[in-house]
Amino acid sequence: MQERNPTSQEPGPGQHSFTSDAALHSLATTGERDFFGEPFRPRRGFRGAHAQTIAGNFLPRRNQLPPPEDRLFQVEPNVQVLCHCHWQTDRSGAMTLVIVHGLEGSSESGYVIGTGSKAWCAGMNVVRMNMRNCGNTESLGPTLYNSSMSADVGAVAEALIAEERLQKLAFAGFSMGGNLVLKLLGEWGENAPPEVVAGIGVSPSMDLAPSADALHDRANRVYEMKFLWGLRRRMQRKAALYPGVYDLRYLRGLRSLRDFDDQITARYCGFLDAQDYYTRASASNVLDRITVPTLILHAADDPFIRILPATQEKLLHNPHIAYLETEHGGHCAFLAEANGYDGRWAERQAIAFLQRIQSGEPASAVKPASG
Repeated sequence: MQERNPTSQEPGPGQHSFTSDAALHSLATTGERDFFGEPFRPRRGFRGAHAQTIAGNFLPRRNQLPPPEDRLFQVEPNVQVLCHCHWQTDRSGAMTLVIVHGLEGSSESGYVIGTGSKAWCAGMNVVRMNMRNCGNTESLGPTLYNSSMSADVGAVAEALIAEERLQKLAFAGFSMGGNLVLKLLGEWGENAPPEVVAGIGVSPSMDLAPSADALHDRANRVYEMKFLWGLRRRMQRKAALYPGVYDLRYLRGLRSLRDFDDQITARYCGFLDAQDYYTRASASNVLDRITVPTLILHAADDPFIRILPATQEKLLHNPHIAYLETEHGGHCAFLAEANGYDGRWAERQAIAFLQRIQSGEPASAVKPASG
């Protein structure tokens, strides 16, 4: 794969940068040299988007994490989330990485274990967070989870900082978790806690509506049906735990993720409909307000994550965001050859980015030329 390396030049005061869609695509990278000096090259036999996505999900990872300390955090009245915490000897002085999973994932998702293991071996504390109801925690509160709940991530981070006196904390979110992390950082803006030093989004679903609709494409139906199967089962468990709260009749006839969000997410989470939910919950609304160093990794061939031109504009014009788009990589996969490491390229880039932050090296994105 060949990556592009545009010249850095920012618009002067009062100037604006206008770029075509084609020009935006050519600028959507931090350049040929990434944080290890090695462009992403897909593993032999796994070049295609679906091959990357499926193999990235099912090929096993080595778990190098020690046994966790399990902790519950209250995120709103009568609602708790479960986190698995792995502490270094000097927990307050080490950087802490809070990892947030994607839709229908959990703290046990492969990319969470893989990233956490690499962070642990790099001397970081690791906190694997379950979103509401995930990781078999449906009994910890009567509510559902959705892509708008960035405040839950913030509540966990603020509690960790206060209770453990942490000096440096970072986030890594995958897919839906990436949207939550980026949304939180944008909502905090200049008021982020001073202990928060970095954010990472891998294949983040920043534009929820086009990404949800892309799942309904014929080539992506296997992913959509997997999500729907998990969401249906979760609703059935919630209804059994909280009689009279949820009406399972609304699960009938659902054929798409948008249908589910229309009938279930919107109905029980305070949105008018799926479109209102997607509009209000997308991190793309606040990307321009992010002020902490942030790395975003996206594959141009991701089967169902779509990034709109206006969103890409925000990514490329925020000096705090390093946005790296590779030609291949699928969804949350980025499976490279195992040359001296396990080939989980995105996980390795995430830890390299955090180490770069720790050492005080610059981590900003290449900026588009004004025109």
